[in-house]
Order: sequence, then structure tokens, then C-alpha cells
Amino acid sequence: MLDTAQPVRRTPGRDTTRPARRLRRPRSGPYLLILPALLVIGVLLIWPVVQIGRMSFEKVGVRQLRGEPAENVGLANYRQILGDGFFWTTFRHTVLFAVVAVTATLLIGTLVGLLINRLGRKMSAFVAGGVMIAWATPPITAAIIFSWLFGTTGGLVNWFLDLLPNALVGSGWTNYNWFATPLPTYTVLTICVVWMSFPFVAVSVLAGLRTVPSELYEAARVDGTNPWQNFWKITFPLLRPIFGVLLALSVIWDFRVFTQLFVMSGLANRDSFNLSLYGYSEAFGSLNARYGLGSAIAVVLTLIVLLVTAMYARMVIRQEGAA
Repeated sequence: MLDTAQPVRRTPGRDTTRPARRLRRPRSGPYLLILPALLVIGVLLIWPVVQIGRMSFEKVGVRQLRGEPAENVGLANYRQILGDGFFWTTFRHTVLFAVVAVTATLLIGTLVGLLINRLGRKMSAFVAGGVMIAWATPPITAAIIFSWLFGTTGGLVNWFLDLLPNALVGSGWTNYNWFATPLPTYTVLTICVVWMSFPFVAVSVLAGLRTVPSELYEAARVDGTNPWQNFWKITFPLLRPIFGVLLALSVIWDFRVFTQLFVMSGLANRDSFNLSLYGYSEAFGSLNARYGLGSAIAVVLTLIVLLVTAMYARMVIRQEGAA
């Protein structure tokens, strides 16, 4: 039988065995979908930040808000706040509070997440839903609740401490004012902020634990490791990215705490100011408003938060590269 198939003709210099590559045209569809979100972010976040940055170099008061042109003072606002001893006092309050609150939040949240992970499915869902109520509570509501709990008039904490033996906690708790000096004020503030923040950490850790293969823990159990070793050798290395995100978010949130401290202490007790409350008091706390000075404090606080976050992000990137 004769083979009548025609031979394939090949054009010299051209390989017909490979399909011709089509040039990909840029697709504008995804960018159009995110355009409304970008516009909202730009209007609600980026534009106010730009305005605050501009006002930090100007002398802006009530007259300027009424239409008078603002005077450009250059770096005078920054030199004034950095040369003020009270600024460094509020800076110290902010940093110390953030260190204690972030550490307590991550520690308690991780322990609660580990505890929920060991419960049954129904009980873990019930406990997780219960603790999330604290995280969903608005800051002003939580501040009012803790102001009442630690208040001098009908405060539940003072009433309970007064019932305890004097040899254990001392006396005079009935009329004790928790918001008169910085240390008791920040003690209550830390309890309030940790109570509101640890549920988010607990649920995030719980979600990460559900992704860890159970075979790893079973193999570690066969090797005779204890729970402490399991956490540092299995859980923590696998959940390191989650802990990194939680640490960065906690630092950002706790450095910017304002509502709770404002409700508890107000503007009368200047000894308990942090940077957020200090900036607010300079901008809006008196009839002689100094919006330029308050904007400069806000810019400094933002730069501090960005610096801390960038340092941690750089450390994480180096660790990932080394691994």
C-alpha cells in the first residue's frame, strides 16, 4: 500500500513546531474593580495625612480656620515640641505602656488560643465566640465600663478590695482614686486595652493552630517532649508569620491609644498624658488652639510607629532569607 501522505514543508528560518506567542495586552479590569476602594482610601486617609503634614509646618489657629492665611514657620513646631520636657514625658508614657500592653496581649491571647484549641469543637466555638464579644466592644464603651469598675463612687473594684484583709491589700480603698496619678491610671488602661485586644490574638492563633499537622505533635509525643518544648519547636516556628503580624498590629494599636485614656483621665490630669492625648490637647484643648503644634505631634507619633514597624519587618525578612 502506497503512502500518500504529503511531507510537511518547513519554511527556512522558522520553527513551526512551537505555537506562536501572543502578546499579552494589559488588562484594565482588575484595576477598575479596586479603583473605588482606592478612591475611598485616598479621600478618608491619604488626604487628611497630607493636610496634617502640611499644617505641621504652619502656624494654624482659630483665625486661620476662619479664612486668614496660615503663616509658614518651617520646623519651628518640631523644634518646640522636641525641646519641651513634657513631650518626652508623654513619649515615655507611650513607650512603656505599649511595651507592657503588647507583651500582655500577645501572652494572654496565645495562652487562650492554645486553651481553646484543646477544647472540643462545640465548646471551642462557644468560648471563641464569647471572647470575641470583648474585641467587638467599642473603645468608648469599654472605657466607660472600666471607669465605673474602678471609680471612687460605687466602684466594684474598690468595694471588693475594701472587703479583703488590711494585711493583704492595705486600707483606704473606698475613696481611692485610680485616675489621679499616672501609675494607677495606666494600670487600669492596660487592663482595659488587654481585655479588648487579646481575643483577636487568641482567635488568630487558634486559626493558625488548626493548620498545623497533628502528625508533628504525635511524633513529638513519641519522642517524649513536653508541651513547652512542643510550643517552641513546632508551634512557634510554624506560626511565626502570624505572630509577626499580630505583633506589628498590636504595636500600631497600642501606640495610638486615645479614646480609653481620654474617657478615663480627661484633659485635667496632664501628668497622665500620652502622645495622642498630648497632641489633642495642644490642638483642641484650649481656646488658644494650636493646630500646627498638634499636627507636628501627630506626625512624630506616626513616624515612630512606622519606624518600629519597618524595623520589625526588616528583621522578619532577614530571618526568612536566612532560613
